[in-house]
Amino acid sequence: MFNRFKERLAGFKQAVTGKIEEKTETIEEDMAMPEAEADTAKASRLGLASRAKSLIFEQVVVLDEKDLEDPLWELELALLESDVALPVAEEIVSSIKEDLVGQKKKVLADTGSIAEEALRSALLKVLSENTFDIDEYIENAKKPVKIVFVGVNGTGKTTSISKVARYLMDREYSVVIAAGDTFRAGAIEQIEVHANNLGVRLIKHKTGGDPAAVIFDAVEYAKAHHKDVVLADTAGRLHTNINLMDQMKKIVRVTKPDLLIFVDEAIAGNDAVERARQFNETVPIEGTILTKTDADAKGGAAISIAHITGKPVLFLGTGQDYPDLVKFDPDWLVDRLLGS
Repeated sequence: MFNRFKERLAGFKQAVTGKIEEKTETIEEDMAMPEAEADTAKASRLGLASRAKSLIFEQVVVLDEKDLEDPLWELELALLESDVALPVAEEIVSSIKEDLVGQKKKVLADTGSIAEEALRSALLKVLSENTFDIDEYIENAKKPVKIVFVGVNGTGKTTSISKVARYLMDREYSVVIAAGDTFRAGAIEQIEVHANNLGVRLIKHKTGGDPAAVIFDAVEYAKAHHKDVVLADTAGRLHTNINLMDQMKKIVRVTKPDLLIFVDEAIAGNDAVERARQFNETVPIEGTILTKTDADAKGGAAISIAHITGKPVLFLGTGQDYPDLVKFDPDWLVDRLLGS
């Protein structure tokens, strides 16, 4: 995943490393020449070895703004081409600039580590702005926890609900699924297959029924049977479909979900970020699931979406099977963005 983005980040690291090596050579010459002239007559073999070690392992480098002008411009272009939203790209570049310009950096054997650590720090800063521990929330919340999933058509919402069900069952929670997508032909049958595969009770009405009523019945069933979590599907919809967006508002108003989760594809890039923003403006979401991250060469949505919406990424879908769901962790993501 994120192969194209890794290549572009590697280019930035290489450019900065080249500048560091140029600066380091200059510093070594400035430090070594006067000492060599002053100490030649009386330096012992041991003393020369000690000085050489000092030059190699205890050097520092200071980069100025001019040194980083071209590498940072190329990095910003790389971020934008990787579908990172402009405000996020600017923040990453600004953070790296603040970290590197005018700061003394110790030069070790691996000069590339300076650029990589600056990149890592900037990415973690952006990715850690909005975090939410869904495990902790569900553990402490009043049961049943009502979770409603929304999003556009064809982004893997129904499959994601099934993956979340499996995730919760693995943690010994009991789950009920509500077939709240009564709009799309075949939607109820699709989620019923997943429910049967998982051994989960499905609450459903007929196609064309009121989705809020389906979710209400699922909640009542969960209360009566002491179930922990209700996972509610809803029809996929675009923000431009006024009728379906009004229906979504009604679902939220009637069911009062504890968590409203937006689902979209990581490969949609900036489109996913923009759709999440628009959904959040209509009915405030609590977080996002990004599907198909295993097929995402760019990584822009995974980096940008929490920053733009102010709401956390909760899970990343990494494949087609039920276990292929990763709880969002900034360190895990940055390791993959940097090719660790």
